[in-house]
Amino acid sequence: MTSETQNSRLPQILKTAIIALIGGSVFSLVHLPIPWLLGPMFAVFAASRSKKTGKLYWPVRIRDIALIIVGYSIGLSFTRKAVAEILVQLPSIFLMTVLLILFCSIIAFFIAKWTGIDFPTILTGSIPGGLSQMITLAEEIPSIDITIVTFMQVTRLMMIVVFVPLIIFNPFFGIDKSSVNSQLVHAGNSEWNTLFPDILLFAAVSVVCAIVGRKIKLPTAYLVGPILGTTVLILAGFAGPRLPSVVMDLSQFMIGSYVGLLLKTENLNNKRKLFSFALVSGICLLLGSFGLSTLLKTTHGFSFATSALSLAPGGMDQMGIIAHEVDADLSIVAGYQLFRLFFIFFVVPPMLKWFFKLILKSKAKRSVT
Repeated sequence: MTSETQNSRLPQILKTAIIALIGGSVFSLVHLPIPWLLGPMFAVFAASRSKKTGKLYWPVRIRDIALIIVGYSIGLSFTRKAVAEILVQLPSIFLMTVLLILFCSIIAFFIAKWTGIDFPTILTGSIPGGLSQMITLAEEIPSIDITIVTFMQVTRLMMIVVFVPLIIFNPFFGIDKSSVNSQLVHAGNSEWNTLFPDILLFAAVSVVCAIVGRKIKLPTAYLVGPILGTTVLILAGFAGPRLPSVVMDLSQFMIGSYVGLLLKTENLNNKRKLFSFALVSGICLLLGSFGLSTLLKTTHGFSFATSALSLAPGGMDQMGIIAHEVDADLSIVAGYQLFRLFFIFFVVPPMLKWFFKLILKSKAKRSVT
């Protein structure tokens, strides 16, 4: 984007920022979970649906900066002990990933039957945790409706971002939201003095790894690159300072504002019907992931928060933020989410292409006969 275009959109960016700030402030005042992620997301989404608001805009580069911050924070959790634990967990990580995708495929099959929309489109729109990759895949296969895929992926993402915190922060599961937040604020205020000079090395490595990751087409490069770069430094013996809570709040604000603008329904037919089925699909997928997390909790003795966030079918950045807030085992959560991200990026697309070709060949044979 040219500087002239960026300047012309500056009023839209400022308007979006003000709306997001109001949303975050309101959510914070009423003590809702992760207010600086959910507040901006809800406020921007609601405002973008109103014709009176006018056009809103949030640059992807701002979101990318936030991902680097979150990636660095997640990378800090990958100590030698944590990496050793993840290696032990690999068989379980693989099994849970495959089971979650199979469960997703079953849901997609029934949704396709109920809606009359072709199965490849519904399946591509239902695969969890691979928004950008599934949209790219949809663009490569002419028979897939990319508008429906985008709508289903974004709807699921927004549902997960909303419902997972409400469940995780529920007192029924033994997590006291107010005490967690106060601990983080107290810790964050004391960490400003410990940032320098160590943060300079980690910041440089995180940014470089994000750029290199983008160049080599790493999935979610601005998140995964800093995670990998920070992990290497931690394993090499460098000590990375933890970021103050206000910096984490800012990263949530930058991501929430972006997510709130993702859901666009202008080009959809039967919006209400499709939204209903997307909602049902998202709820079923969420219930299935929590069912698997119960199995994970029982077999490995993880906390409910760690198990649920490890298998939650949302983005790793959002799940990492929530894990940070509730003091879950961030390395385990990131390990499961990171494996699924790479699995979806490298394994799922070629498998789906092969599977969809079989479906097309089968349809062609039936039409001939």
